[in-house]
Amino acid sequence: MLEPMTAADESVITAQLQRPPRGIAGIAYRCPCGKPAVVVTRPRLPDGTPFPTTYYLTCPRAVGVCSSLESQGLMAEMNQRLSADHDLALAHRRAHEHYLTERERLDSVPEIAGISAGGMPDRVKCLHALVAHALAAGTGVNPLGDEAVQAVGHFWTRPCLEEGS
Repeated sequence: MLEPMTAADESVITAQLQRPPRGIAGIAYRCPCGKPAVVVTRPRLPDGTPFPTTYYLTCPRAVGVCSSLESQGLMAEMNQRLSADHDLALAHRRAHEHYLTERERLDSVPEIAGISAGGMPDRVKCLHALVAHALAAGTGVNPLGDEAVQAVGHFWTRPCLEEGS
């Protein structure tokens, strides 16, 4: 469920991203501490730029762990599995279709029609995008996103810092 962004949320997201957020449609997932962790970005930014990344991971801790997992080769391992496992590839394509359907609910932007994020539907290019989608959509929608969420672990277990996480 998409929650509206409050002024307090905008302040937290600005600290998390170290820049003001752009084109936010709402909050898709919150850390247990209550701070935004995934935002939904409109498919067309206020300046008119098409923006295909609907689900955007903002929690600095989760972003940091995703970056570490990428550097450790998790994406390469997932890509190998995608090329060898027909069922996994089909499920990854269904996640892509879900992503497109949800973005289309926000707006239709012809310039990005058929383009989702994270490398879907054919590969894994960005764990951050897959984790954001999995957290926003819930378990079972994006299988590789769910695996990445499991690999990220409980990024919120330490108390959140006052600003930015």
